[in-house]
Amino acid sequence: MSASRYTYLGPEGTFTEAALRTLPEAATRELMPMVSVPAALDAVRNGEAGGALVPIENSVEGGVTATLDELATGAPLMIYREVLLPIAFALLVRPGVKLSDVKTVTGHPVAQPQVRKWLAANLPDALWESSASNADGARLVQEGRYDAAFAGEFAAVTYGLHPLVTEIHDAQNATTRFVLAGRPARPAARTGADKTSVVIWLGDDHPGALLELLQEYAARGVNMMRIESRPTGQGIGRYCFSIDCEGHITDRRVGEALMGLKRICPQLRFLGSYPRADKVRPEVRVGTSDVAFTEASDWLTRCLDGRS
Repeated sequence: MSASRYTYLGPEGTFTEAALRTLPEAATRELMPMVSVPAALDAVRNGEAGGALVPIENSVEGGVTATLDELATGAPLMIYREVLLPIAFALLVRPGVKLSDVKTVTGHPVAQPQVRKWLAANLPDALWESSASNADGARLVQEGRYDAAFAGEFAAVTYGLHPLVTEIHDAQNATTRFVLAGRPARPAARTGADKTSVVIWLGDDHPGALLELLQEYAARGVNMMRIESRPTGQGIGRYCFSIDCEGHITDRRVGEALMGLKRICPQLRFLGSYPRADKVRPEVRVGTSDVAFTEASDWLTRCLDGRS
């Protein structure tokens, strides 16, 4: 396995590349752009790369389905890091193109909801067509296939384009979350500000089935940060659930919640425990600390020994 290489959603000039370059370890590795999220992750699975940085969630559009589905299927991978990157778009054009000249625009599908209002107000008649990534859209503009692309302003230099308008975003504080995925290994030591991700499949569809899953977290005071359903491809109404929660698998409350889920779910995929990018520590409710779990276990032992 080439641990000295990281892949990412390319081509050069994507927000994913910008996010990857914020990681200190990226400075000592070969960074390889890939044409898609599946291609970036498959390079890790087949040993061509030691890790892949891919987008997983956007504060405007929600989950990135290509990443959620890839992590739920195929050979298992684990998340080791996450990166939060503020997102603002620039409208990139070939030199000399004016706003009135723009009849066709392109960008990644996740970008469209983030610039929809700006488009309606400034280019209401422009035709939108999606591209594989925002940087790929910039490349297509360079080749003359579209008049403009929504991408990071930093991509303009790479593709010889001009940022006609900058700081475009319909929502203030728009942020995309990226994850660094690698082959399964022992999770990093807990930091106290951690996140744990899993994918869960329901055993059967019955009233309260999802509630039963959620109660495994709630009963132990584990705060869920994200839950998204994804079709399994096995028929209408058959879903799996991608879930992030606060805490580390070595936290007693989290570990016991995962054991509870494993008892009632036919399939559970552990995607890793890793440091939170925002470094926010969870609020541990009364009775859910490691000490509280240890004391309860000790009490049960005393009961069994007749020493309660």
